[in-house]
Amino acid sequence: MLRKYFLTGLLILVPLAITFWVLHAVISTLDQSLLLLPEQWRPKALFGHDIPGFGVVLTLLIVLITGLLARNFIGNYVVRVWEGLLNRIPIVNSIYSSVKQVSDTLFSSSGNAFRKAVLIEYPRKGSWTIGFLTGVPGGDVVNHLQGDYVSVYVPTTPNPTSGFFLMVPKADAIELDMSVDAALKYIVSMGVVAPEQLPPKK
Repeated sequence: MLRKYFLTGLLILVPLAITFWVLHAVISTLDQSLLLLPEQWRPKALFGHDIPGFGVVLTLLIVLITGLLARNFIGNYVVRVWEGLLNRIPIVNSIYSSVKQVSDTLFSSSGNAFRKAVLIEYPRKGSWTIGFLTGVPGGDVVNHLQGDYVSVYVPTTPNPTSGFFLMVPKADAIELDMSVDAALKYIVSMGVVAPEQLPPKK
C-alpha cells in the first residue's frame, strides 16, 4: 500500500519538478540578456534587487524590435550588409549560413518543416517509428535516387532534439492524421501518452 502511495506521489511531483526546472533554466539563461544594459539601468540598480524574468521581457523586446526594424527598407539593407560581412569571414560563414538555412526552414511561415507526422519502417523491416517530413532530397543526391523520395527526421526518445535524417521512398512514408504536437508528446513520453484514436478512414 505504501509503495502505491509513493508511486502516485512520484507521478504527480516528478512532472511538476521537471517543468519548474526547465522554466528556471530558460528564465536564468534569458536573464543573461540584462548584461546588455548599462549597470545603472539594471533592476538591481533601479529597484535595489534583481527581478527574475526581467531578462525574458528584455529578450522578447529585442526580438520584436529587431523584427520591426528588419521589415523596413533601411533595416533590410542593414541586415543584408551584415550577412554579407559574415559570409566573408572564414569558418563563421559556413556556421552562420547553415544555422540560417535551418532557422529559415523551421520558423518561416511558408516553410514545410515538421508540418506532417509520418509512420515509417525503421530501423528494420517490421519495426515502425514516427518521423517528421522535412522536405525532399536535393543536390547531387537526387541523381542517385530512383523514384520519388522524401526527407524524414526521426527523433530519439525521450530527447527529440537528437535523431536521424533519412531519405525514404515516398510510398513508404505513411502520413498520419495526427498533429505534430501530439506526435512529439507520443515520442517524448516513450509511447505512454498516446494520442486520441481516430476512426479509420473509409
